[in-house]
Amino acid sequence: MIRKITKDCDLNTYLLRKTWRGRKMYSYYKAYGIDYPFCQFYTVGEDGVMLLFNSTALIVSADDSETENLAAFLNMHKPFRIECNEPVREKLSYRLPEYQSLHRTTFELQPDAENSSFEEEAVEFNPSLEAVYQILHAGFPNLEDYSLWLTDTSHRCRHGVSHVLTYKNSTTATILFDIDNHVLVGQVATLPEARGLGHARMFLRWLAEFLAQFDKKAVLYALDIRESFYREIGFKVIDTEYVLEYTPDAQDSITKGLLDNGNT
Repeated sequence: MIRKITKDCDLNTYLLRKTWRGRKMYSYYKAYGIDYPFCQFYTVGEDGVMLLFNSTALIVSADDSETENLAAFLNMHKPFRIECNEPVREKLSYRLPEYQSLHRTTFELQPDAENSSFEEEAVEFNPSLEAVYQILHAGFPNLEDYSLWLTDTSHRCRHGVSHVLTYKNSTTATILFDIDNHVLVGQVATLPEARGLGHARMFLRWLAEFLAQFDKKAVLYALDIRESFYREIGFKVIDTEYVLEYTPDAQDSITKGLLDNGNT
């Protein structure tokens, strides 16, 4: 059974803070609470929790016996992406034929104390979000809704959930959340004219070193189309999984999920 959560006390935040997906859900709770129509939490069976945020569904601790109920719910709402534990994902993939499974790798950022070429003074800790969007849109053409991105990003930053940084006004990365010293990094991109200069590589290495000073563990997500880059720069694979994406037009998966590095 799936039931909407209408009281904060009914949301199991302890459960959410135990896993990366749960922390992601918890970050939205910290930013928006449970009263916004585009950010709704649900109980799934006895122990599961689901978040429906705009076009993404996140599910933790749901039993696979709830697959039929979940499939009916998700088929009604048709989120663009569904993230859940593997037994549920596998069964949902048979019940939701308009969704395809995409492989995703979780990388732990590795610090580099010898990152001697990095110019720390070129890091902007409070950049213009309009400038950040221009970098992101150049790297991820499917990110077309500027107003939606700006509303969510500025709201999360104002509430201390997220933090956006740039390097040399050409590369950007976002700390999507920092919960219990677990940091999710995403929305990494570089302007076309600055690519090939190693900016993203040095910036992420520096960010890992910067966060490690505060005993924080940082990860990012990468679909297979971008996975080789993070392997090449020496980031550590800590998990792999599959996510479901809505593809009614059966487009090639290469065109999907291009802003997957933690972006929901």
